[in-house]
Amino acid sequence: MQPTVFGYTEGQVAQFGLTFGVGAFILYMLFIVLNLALEAKAGKFGTFILFLVLSLGMLGFVAKNVIQWVLGI
Repeated sequence: MQPTVFGYTEGQVAQFGLTFGVGAFILYMLFIVLNLALEAKAGKFGTFILFLVLSLGMLGFVAKNVIQWVLGI
């Protein structure tokens, strides 16, 4: 019998944490970027640049999940 956590295998718990945990962390980071833009009074263009530059790293994670979903992997 495979060890479980609340009835889920280790692989299922890890997949859930990676998908929803990192997704929640990304939303929190976007909130931080917005807060930074508002406190710095960056304006529309400055806010756009902040979101563009500071969110590019998150784009890779989202793109990977979309590609996996489209290909059914």
